[in-house]
Parts: sequence; C-alpha cells; structure tokens
Amino acid sequence: MPLNLPIDDPEKSKVQGCLYIVSTPIGNRDDITLRALKVLEEVDLIAAEDTRKTGRLLAFYKINNRLTSYHEYNEAESTARLIKKIDSGLSIALVSNAGTPSVSDPGYRLIKEAVAGGIKIIPVPGVSAAVTALSVSGLPTDSFVFAGFLSKKKGKRLGQLGKFTSELRTMIFYESNKRIERFLGEIIETLGDRYGVLAREMTKRHEEFIRGPISDIFNSIKKRTVVKGECTLIVSGCVEKEKVAPETVTDEIRRRLKVSDESISQLSKDIAVKFGVSKKSVYDDAVRMKKELLKSD
Repeated sequence: MPLNLPIDDPEKSKVQGCLYIVSTPIGNRDDITLRALKVLEEVDLIAAEDTRKTGRLLAFYKINNRLTSYHEYNEAESTARLIKKIDSGLSIALVSNAGTPSVSDPGYRLIKEAVAGGIKIIPVPGVSAAVTALSVSGLPTDSFVFAGFLSKKKGKRLGQLGKFTSELRTMIFYESNKRIERFLGEIIETLGDRYGVLAREMTKRHEEFIRGPISDIFNSIKKRTVVKGECTLIVSGCVEKEKVAPETVTDEIRRRLKVSDESISQLSKDIAVKFGVSKKSVYDDAVRMKKELLKSD
C-alpha cells in the first residue's frame, strides 16, 4: 500500500498526498531509524536541505529515490511548488542536513502552509542535537529552554541573551564553530560565569563534551587554532534565586571526590558556579570530606 493512503479515507488520498517530517542522523549513520529508511524509500519525492548530503545518506542505504532542493534561500518559492505536488496526490518527505527538520533548520514555512491547507503531516522522529546534548549534560532536564541560533547581529544577539539573565531553566543554544569563542565570551558578559557543557561533533569519531564554568570552556576553546563541527551549548539556569539544599551540594562534593582526580580548587569552582554558592564554603567542605575519605580507606 502506498504511504499516502490513509486507511480511514482511501478516496481522499487519491486527491491529496501527505507530508512526512523525517529526522536523520546528526553524525553517526547508524542512528537513523528503520521507519525513516522505509519512508525515504517509499515516498514519491524527498525535499532535502542539501541534495548532495542527503544523496550520500541514501546511497549508503541503497535507496534510489527522487530528490529536490529545499533550503532557506529557496524556501518561499519551493513551498508553493511542494504544496501543489502534495495536493496532486504525491507523498513528500522533508529532511534537513542533520537532525529534525524545522528545528533551527528549513521547514517551518512548508509545515505552516501544509497545516493551513489541511494536508496530513506525519512526523518520523529521531535524533535531535539539542536533546542529545541535554541528555548527557548533567544539568536539570525536567524543564528547559531551547534558544537555537541567536541573531548574527551583535546588538540584537546581546539583547536576546539579556532576556535570559533571570531564566531558572536549563538553556540550550546552537552556535557555529567559527563563532563559538565569541559567543562564550558574550555568555559570560551577559549571564555571568554559569556552569555549562559544550557538545561538539556529537555521535562522530571526535565527539567531545567540555564541562565546567563557561570561563573554563572559553579558555579551552581559545587555546585551539581551529574548532571543528557544529556546537551545542548547554547553560545552567539562574540558580541564585533558587534555594539549593545544603545536602545537594554535599552530595555533589562527595560524588566528585570519589570519581575524579581533579584538584579541590577546580572542583570547588565548578560546584560553586553550578549551584550558585560560595566557593570558599565548598572548598572547606571538600577539604574536610577528602580527609574523611582518606581515613575511611
């Protein structure tokens, strides 16, 4: 049965097709789902942000299907063309270069027009760089803010960052490898030296997670002659307005002392930034607990 034939209304599907929003891997090709492969093989047309990149993915899985270009520079004209094809009965899969279409990628306009036209839209979920980085960040995940890419214009970008100064939830930003050093500096300037995690080249061979105060991440990046890959930055919320239970800080100190050989000074700095507490109090507690751990050994 063709993909665009819904069981409940086979007659309508002969007149109008449907739109599949298909997530693709952000790096490792093995992360694609079986359902995504099935859809990409069976739809009438695949609308891709970059037909060359998607073409290589299809070739790897031996999928031979028609491709058409759909990116930010032809989004307006291509949307009308694709909607017309769906109205004529074709099923179309929308894919971006990596991850989930329309999440900081082209697709919003097409999906909006499809909704307005009563077209059936079917999500084929998979990888998202934001959720992937958040899941291993060690920061609160029960509530978070996805900011994506901020403006390329400095004045507007700083204004956008300024709106997050009192944000209590974990924040997720995307940034280009060419601009990440500058962006880290602006985070410190507007939000303060928060605790963060910079995820780079996720799921790829050179996958890297840099954790700690944003100032430490900034210094790490500044020492490099080149930074490769797209970057996802996870930043802790404003903890100053939250009351952190003393036992929470104590448990974190004890955990870090057991699993890490970092200096007490560095450990204290990280935890103080993460929970918004005094570095001196953390340092004093860490020294005391380390002595206790040594005695117990």
